[in-house]
Amino acid sequence: MSMFSDIFFGGLFQGSLYAMMAVGLALVWTTIGVFNFSHGVFMMLGAYFAWQLVAFGLPVVIAFPLAVIVMAGAGWILQASVVRPLIGRPNIVLVVVITTLAAGSLMENGALTVWGPRSKQLPSLIEGNTTIAGVGVSLHQIAIIVITPLILAALWSFLNRTRLGLALRAVAQNEDASQLVGLNVTALYGLAFAIAASLAGLAGIFMGGYRFMNPSMGADPLLKALIVVVFGGISSISGPIFAAYLIGFFEAASNYYFGLYWTPALLFLVLIATLMVRPEGIFASRSRGLA
Repeated sequence: MSMFSDIFFGGLFQGSLYAMMAVGLALVWTTIGVFNFSHGVFMMLGAYFAWQLVAFGLPVVIAFPLAVIVMAGAGWILQASVVRPLIGRPNIVLVVVITTLAAGSLMENGALTVWGPRSKQLPSLIEGNTTIAGVGVSLHQIAIIVITPLILAALWSFLNRTRLGLALRAVAQNEDASQLVGLNVTALYGLAFAIAASLAGLAGIFMGGYRFMNPSMGADPLLKALIVVVFGGISSISGPIFAAYLIGFFEAASNYYFGLYWTPALLFLVLIATLMVRPEGIFASRSRGLA
């Protein structure tokens, strides 16, 4: 019983973090049609900005949301500076990969210069530990497991119940038609990047309260998020959410049975098998959208 509980809680926790990261990647892809390879750096920056605000003396309930807002602004600036000027080029996907990688490297080295290489850690969302089904679990992990579905549900409601969210969905489905009906497509591109960056920053804050932070902490979660979106399908945001939890459970079980050394290889084996059998993703929809 303890073994299954350990895998269950580990999978829920990892899946929650991967879902936050993967949804941001999928949101940018479905809206603009590009991959943001600086997405993992936003995760790191969100954690570091939150840490700095806490170090300034702000309480956690103010510092964490403020850091998320700062990340939303940083996402908007990234889109305006290195993505928007390239929109319309025939090779935009490849060029944006290069520009976002370069921007991510610049921001990561900037964080290294400002905050140094020494590891840091954020305060937990909730202090303390508890035992559930024979497994010791931190209250911080439980908070993340509970909060993440609420955030994802709020995002789904925003995309499906508000005029702004429906406008984002319209751009994702047909950019030309959206422009014809008067939607500000450029501003909606910025909004997609802002939402994605804020989700990545929040994931970084969640992780920073559980593990030590360093300037390269976003690299591995970005890689896992890419595996998730390929596995689940990137034509919508619901596919990556389901896939994130499946990958989380798979990783937790693999860590338990095969160890940390073999788990990355097994994850890439799953990725290769998915690309061979169903390259569009196992949860992919027939048309691109944000449902």
